[in-house]
Amino acid sequence: MTDFEYDFFVIGGGSGGVRAARLAAAMGKRVGIAEEFRYGGTCVIRGCVPKKLFVYASHFAEEFEDAEGYGWSVGQSRFDWKKLVANKDKEIARLEGLYRKGLGNAGAEIFDSRAELVDDHKIRILSTNQIVTADKILIAVGGKANPADAMEGHELTITSNEAFDLAELPKSILIAGGGYIAVEFANIFHGLGVETTLIYRGVEILKNFDRDLRLTLHKTMEEKGIRILCGEVINSVKRSADDRLDVITSAGKNLKVDQTMMAIGRIPNTAGLGLEAAGVDVDKAGGIVVDEHMRTSVGHIFAVGDVTNRVQLTPVAIHEAMCVIDTAFRDNPATPDHDMIATAVFSQPEIGTVGLSEDEAAGKFETLEIYSAFFRPMKHTLSGRQEKMVMKLVVNAADRRVVGAHILGPDAGELAQVLAIALKAGCTKDDFDRTMAVHPTAAEELVTMYSPSYTVVNGQRVE
Repeated sequence: MTDFEYDFFVIGGGSGGVRAARLAAAMGKRVGIAEEFRYGGTCVIRGCVPKKLFVYASHFAEEFEDAEGYGWSVGQSRFDWKKLVANKDKEIARLEGLYRKGLGNAGAEIFDSRAELVDDHKIRILSTNQIVTADKILIAVGGKANPADAMEGHELTITSNEAFDLAELPKSILIAGGGYIAVEFANIFHGLGVETTLIYRGVEILKNFDRDLRLTLHKTMEEKGIRILCGEVINSVKRSADDRLDVITSAGKNLKVDQTMMAIGRIPNTAGLGLEAAGVDVDKAGGIVVDEHMRTSVGHIFAVGDVTNRVQLTPVAIHEAMCVIDTAFRDNPATPDHDMIATAVFSQPEIGTVGLSEDEAAGKFETLEIYSAFFRPMKHTLSGRQEKMVMKLVVNAADRRVVGAHILGPDAGELAQVLAIALKAGCTKDDFDRTMAVHPTAAEELVTMYSPSYTVVNGQRVE
């Protein structure tokens, strides 16, 4: 026995922290875990899970429209925002209960409190001012929305946190940002009947995604009725006499809206955590610096997930947490593999992607073969919807390996998950060509694009 009260103490009850605490407790370790808000973290409580539920809700307006082409006569429909929020809350409560149950069944001690480091082995439980000691510590407190508090009128805006629980659905909204969160919420609110404007400082939305997907999605969103302003930012927000908001942009526009949402990135949630007192180093952005085994500058303190300011995806945090358990308690130092991570943007249409974009690959390989298809999905033929689907494979010509796969269209996220297995395994374009198609499906395009659409040599496109 050691002189410590806990073998392992986890600060943060998100997906990564809960997974690590549960696994360690199941091994018979004395485990404590503290969470200041709700168990499940950003993803489950106010992130990807409620967002996906809202995405589903926002699809129905188009589904009702498309049904007519298939012979259905859909009566008058009415959307109830408060009912959606209430049903979402019930599901989130159910999921949080499962997280708590899993921890309890494994034998972890649960603290509903903020916890801060006193030194490298001591943790203060703020709700009771109790100080506990632990042999090993994991920091998994995630990130938080950038509050844009330097902007005039920032207190009149909301972030994704508040967007899930608005008392009323606004008639109009301005969303600042061009990443996952901004684009997804723009599509959600538009699908729910809100007049939606997206404003982004960059030249094109979704900066790090393949350009064909970015351009096609941009065009499709505008055709649906979403206004997109690129190359602009918000200078100020003021409450007007009619209780609406006057938003002044860098281009001198005055946009009058009912709600303004800031989705301009997320930052590590490390402020006031006691990292300096414990000797834990952070980078310029406040992210905790870790080595390949998730160890911080203090060898017995680990960190995973968004708090390390690297790959901000829930499955990554969970995988990193499992590596921590192997390293700390199984004498099997493990390194998370951050290569070929599939991801999705639940826009409308949806994006699914894995591997390198064309531009990224062009900077890495001398010659590329690009296979791409732009077509109207079969589902849209009878409905009359003109929305296009994009399928694209990026191939290193030297060894024929598929180094990137990018999809825009229905169920793109599901397809990206399956494609990730193939790309992770190092499959070549010849492997794709040898694979029999499933007909009629959109995905069959992935194995029937036999001739390259064009090549890229030394970064230059060659038809």
